[in-house]
Amino acid sequence: MSSTFAAVTGVMSQVVAGIALVSGGLALAVTRRPALALGILLDLLVAAGLLRLAGDPDWRAILSTAAVVALRHLVSYGLRLGAVSVHRGPAGGGAGHRPLPRRLQDLAHRALRPAWRP
Repeated sequence: MSSTFAAVTGVMSQVVAGIALVSGGLALAVTRRPALALGILLDLLVAAGLLRLAGDPDWRAILSTAAVVALRHLVSYGLRLGAVSVHRGPAGGGAGHRPLPRRLQDLAHRALRPAWRP
């Protein structure tokens, strides 16, 4: 019974990964918004990874799913940070230039500094 479940979840994870590629491509073609398409692709790839973990969790599946989740978080953070900078105006300064709020600067500093640095 366990091997049948692992086989089904393995096949379904491959199906969901294929659907992720198609959906991401379609979202990009229809909306012309790469951020939206990338979000759809990465969300469905996380779902495919979780399906693989449900069947037969080995270290390779765990690490690949963790990598996709980490990539999803980094990409979404980068897109949010980029959206804030686009709304703020050019970085060179000008009449409408304001620095990022302190809370956002602290968040960026914590997210982007290496874990081994104090």
